[in-house]
Amino acid sequence: MEDHVYKKIEIVGTSEKSSDDAVRNALARASKSVQNLRWFEVLDSRGSIKNGKVEHWQVTIKLGFTMN
Repeated sequence: MEDHVYKKIEIVGTSEKSSDDAVRNALARASKSVQNLRWFEVLDSRGSIKNGKVEHWQVTIKLGFTMN
């Protein structure tokens, strides 16, 4: 088994549908510019309210990826 070195970054994903969709949006966007993504951790979840309903979700995630 190889020894790995990981780097961690934090990003915020958004969605009008759900917090899960906000995570998926963040991962999809990150995968376009960050190689070797390995894991994520949800750090924070929040949203905005309009007329008593959730209008928009924001989810902060920490991403881990292996260094080349």
